Amino acid sequence: MGEQMTGAQSLVRSLEHAGVTDLFGIPGGSILPAYDPLMDSKQVRHILCRHEQGAGHAAQGYAVASGRVGACIATSGPGATNLVTPIADAHMDSVPIVAITGQVNSSAVGTDAFQEADIRGITMPISKHSYLITDPRQIPRAIAEAFHIASTGRPGPVLVDITKDALNAQTEFEWPETLDLPGYRPVTKPHAKQVREAARYILEASRPVLYVGGGVIRARAAAELAQLVELTGIPVVTTLMARGALPDAHPLHLGMPGMHGTVAAVGAMQRSDLLITLAARFDDRVTGRLSSFAPDAKIIHADIDPAEIGKNREVDVPIVGDIREVITELLSVLKAERENGNFGNYGEWVQQVLGWKGKYPIGWEEFADGSLAPQYVIQRLGELSDDDTIFTSGVGQHQMWGAMLLNFKQQGTWINSGGLGTMGFGVPSAMGAKVAQPGRTVWAVDGDGCFQMTNQELVTCAINEIPIKVALINNSSLGMVRQWQTLFYNERYSNTDLHSYRIPDFVKLAEAYGCHGLRCESAADVDKTIKLAQTLNDAPVVIDFVVHKDAMVWPMVAAGTSNDDIKIARGLAPEFEAGE
Repeated sequence: MGEQMTGAQSLVRSLEHAGVTDLFGIPGGSILPAYDPLMDSKQVRHILCRHEQGAGHAAQGYAVASGRVGACIATSGPGATNLVTPIADAHMDSVPIVAITGQVNSSAVGTDAFQEADIRGITMPISKHSYLITDPRQIPRAIAEAFHIASTGRPGPVLVDITKDALNAQTEFEWPETLDLPGYRPVTKPHAKQVREAARYILEASRPVLYVGGGVIRARAAAELAQLVELTGIPVVTTLMARGALPDAHPLHLGMPGMHGTVAAVGAMQRSDLLITLAARFDDRVTGRLSSFAPDAKIIHADIDPAEIGKNREVDVPIVGDIREVITELLSVLKAERENGNFGNYGEWVQQVLGWKGKYPIGWEEFADGSLAPQYVIQRLGELSDDDTIFTSGVGQHQMWGAMLLNFKQQGTWINSGGLGTMGFGVPSAMGAKVAQPGRTVWAVDGDGCFQMTNQELVTCAINEIPIKVALINNSSLGMVRQWQTLFYNERYSNTDLHSYRIPDFVKLAEAYGCHGLRCESAADVDKTIKLAQTLNDAPVVIDFVVHKDAMVWPMVAAGTSNDDIKIARGLAPEFEAGE
């Protein structure tokens, strides 16, 4: 017989058993019973956020930075619906979080009671699994299952919604020793026959490319990937979600593919005869117009999620399994083949793609008025940072420049919103990452548009001594949308000018939030401002980098067009020599 306690006490005890040490949230009526025993927990630190969206993104940042499940908590109705965006974001980017929400009394469910929302129904399409708990005896099992489901197979968000009467009722606590989840059996070990077939394709190819996706980061498989690259000598592209899976400085690394990818990465994929796809999903931002993507390439596609294989592109060799195990098995087969004298010959191909890499590096225009180029700021931030510095970002131009120019040296150092593209992700995810990795420097690279969506979490950071640093790329506009208006809407800037020259004054705002506020407006001051920020560790730091509003992200493949139509500047396409 288990120990007698309330459902709320059982919830807190369950979180302790699940290994939770940090919980981001905001109380409210329906979840309030849980907040009372939370005060007594010696294990769970609750961090009071200023918006539930901030709590959810913090849980995401925590999860990616720690490799553990992030946890957030909110009340019913608007508290729960404010978690919808982080849950959707985590679902798109395969981030393991558990969201716990209070619900109105079970007798009131369905009556449009005060602060009632069917959060389980709302989140069903955007969560890996969801629970509505009305019986307090089910709380421990639901929490145990939620953390297991979130962290195994393809990671993702799980929702546990608990009615207020279940939290208040007396129950007995019993933590399940085993979990019985019929129908949930993620395949982690790849099929040996498929791996051998993949090896055959690799050895026969002339123009192979390793197409590396975010699942390699989720599986912490960077070391195995590096071994595969060294063994085969095959050039590599890392998607937006996979930045850092292979160090940018590696000679065979061609950069990021896709809409704002490097010429070498996009060109290599287009001309490839084999894409070795490792935990990537043929996202539209990578492929451009799907019908014209990599037209001559055979496809090896390895993924933990069988639903991704063949979803967007027909596959020649499908492999279902944990990507670290897949690469390990592939290495074993390729090493055995090498001992028998079988290995691929890609010398001419490598020479060709590295030629493109040398010819078309990432560059940017300087402005005649001497105003600050945002790309220079971000490049210097990367160059002046330690190898293990964690960078998070919002969404937009600054995110693309960050992905291009920060020069990643290891996995887990880039945390951003890829699939959903959630503005406002930067500051709260940095907060979560810093809680997970207090000994490492965490920078949020943010835009002034994104920053004004979630900057209230700087208050949470200041009060809870979470000294993140924010590099605010302030161009007084919604820069990425403005870029599209410049290129596709005849420079008609409808509602993208934020009119924010000193409104707000970001330095004063930072100081009002209990942070250090710095400003930098010239290239000559960039290094000393970054170095000053690096010495200030007693509170969060915000640097307002005032940059030119007409800076653009290049290269670019316009939405809906072929990757063959990549432009390196306005109206300017790369010139591939004859035969290339």
